[in-house]
Amino acid sequence: MSTERRTGRQRAVSNLKRGLILDAARAVFEAEGLDGASLRAIAVAAGYTPAALYFHFDSKEAIYAEVLRESLVNLGLTVNRAVSNSKHPADRLRAAAMAFFRYYDVNPRDLDLGFYLFRGGMKPQGLGKERDIMLNTALEAALHPIFEAARGLGARSEEAKLLMVDTFAHAAGLLLLAHTGRIRMFGVSASNLMQRFIESEITALIMKKGKTARIVEQK
Repeated sequence: MSTERRTGRQRAVSNLKRGLILDAARAVFEAEGLDGASLRAIAVAAGYTPAALYFHFDSKEAIYAEVLRESLVNLGLTVNRAVSNSKHPADRLRAAAMAFFRYYDVNPRDLDLGFYLFRGGMKPQGLGKERDIMLNTALEAALHPIFEAARGLGARSEEAKLLMVDTFAHAAGLLLLAHTGRIRMFGVSASNLMQRFIESEITALIMKKGKTARIVEQK
């Protein structure tokens, strides 16, 4: 067997083992949370010894970060697919925001993963500076189509960024109410409220853009 073929085979085996570890880890994290999970539990679920995990990850936090990174990458792909067939900025904003909301509405466990910062109460602890930066960057990339669509509707960069953050905050709040069942006491739909929020933001941007255009014409 050539060195190249041997290296390729070793890489494939390593990737397979890594994938099995991540799948097992996700199940353990979903059941136990970050604090409750252990490398031993992950190793047992994956069919390996704890020592074997260190060939792929240096800590429990490193495994968690990779599981969450994969979730955020999938989120980004979902949002990008949603906006790919929309040309008008208003349609792109609508599609991006609702795709973001629906991804977590359909995958509540992914939302749980995303709130790893709040462990042990509401005190943020994170997974380490470099990992937190990586994960925040992935989340912002998934939200970026909202920023771009807002810019297309005439929003300044700072306004578009604020709308991106507002959309994230609004979606997170509604999803929390929906997934805990609290929203039932109000007799409303989280999805409908999300749509209402986005439509109001789109209308406000369009009206502001039209007003600005009229002022320019008058000059």
